[in-house]
Amino acid sequence: MTSVSINKVRKSYGPVNVISGIDVEIKDGEFVVLVGPSGCGKSTLLRMIAGLEEISGGEVKIGTRVVNDVSAKDRDIAMVFQSYALYPHMTVFDNMAFSLKLKGISKAERETRINKAAEILGLTPMLKRFPKQLSGGQRQRVAMGRAIVRNPQVFLFDEPLSNLDAKLRVEMRSEIKSLQHRLKTTMIYVTHDQIEAMTMADRIVVLNGGHVEQFGTPLDLYDTPANKFVAAFIGSPSMNFLDGTVRNVGAAPLFVSADGTQWPLPQNCDIADGQKVTYGIRPEHLTLASGNDGIAAKVRLVEPTGAETMVQLNVGDSRIVGVFRDRVAAGEGETLRVSPDVSRVHLFDATSGLRLV
Repeated sequence: MTSVSINKVRKSYGPVNVISGIDVEIKDGEFVVLVGPSGCGKSTLLRMIAGLEEISGGEVKIGTRVVNDVSAKDRDIAMVFQSYALYPHMTVFDNMAFSLKLKGISKAERETRINKAAEILGLTPMLKRFPKQLSGGQRQRVAMGRAIVRNPQVFLFDEPLSNLDAKLRVEMRSEIKSLQHRLKTTMIYVTHDQIEAMTMADRIVVLNGGHVEQFGTPLDLYDTPANKFVAAFIGSPSMNFLDGTVRNVGAAPLFVSADGTQWPLPQNCDIADGQKVTYGIRPEHLTLASGNDGIAAKVRLVEPTGAETMVQLNVGDSRIVGVFRDRVAAGEGETLRVSPDVSRVHLFDATSGLRLV
């Protein structure tokens, strides 16, 4: 197993900075996911680790070796791309064997490695097939097998599931995570899908505009986002946000939105009276209230999914989303009453977006 150190790494294309001094320490055998919106620099960073992009500044270390000036083929890494990039005229076995042949690995050793990888990935019955005879998920497993047989120090994945349908994506997520547990090899995985990031990663790097917004475990990012950007990006549907002011006058602190709606705050909320903040509550942390309890919300749209019901609501001048375990029978224009779980309320500075509570 091998660690990966990214120290003050920069990437510029002329005057345009794509990566701005990133520092990330990835432990031996860790599964780290780089996630963020399109154009945030995640694939560029992965390609710099792989040696496919030149580094403008800083250093990348694989294990104890600085690899800035080491060619991609000599970094002892294996990369799996969004495109399977299989040779159509070769069988599954020959596709997996090709890089080993180039390295001069003996035929017996090639067969041993390929058979072991095929067993891990469930490809043994398909070794004599050609790529055109495989499904998308099977082709992606071949691409992973081709990487496994090289016995690399580090695996790099660049959005490998983007071309698969929704059901296959879920299946392949489990397969890749299971593979990492078996191999115990360091893996760095790029995706724009935060559900993939949450379900697969030991730790997640959230990138935005070429810099790191937060680096932590999936539940750290979900429970204690560093700022409004991370809070909005992690979680589906996204966190609800309302702009307003904290009021500490009376028995309990309150948040008062711009339209005058009052929302409860935790008793230990230590925010100055009158401070402007953004109030955040996740859709799944709203519950339906009875009688005159809670906050009046007018229904815009009800979206049942079976296990849950997602309801789009208007509260005063604000639009929010609630996700409820109950079946919601209300129709458009009807009024529901909702209550936030005050222990799950987040407050962000109105100017900087940094998390206050």
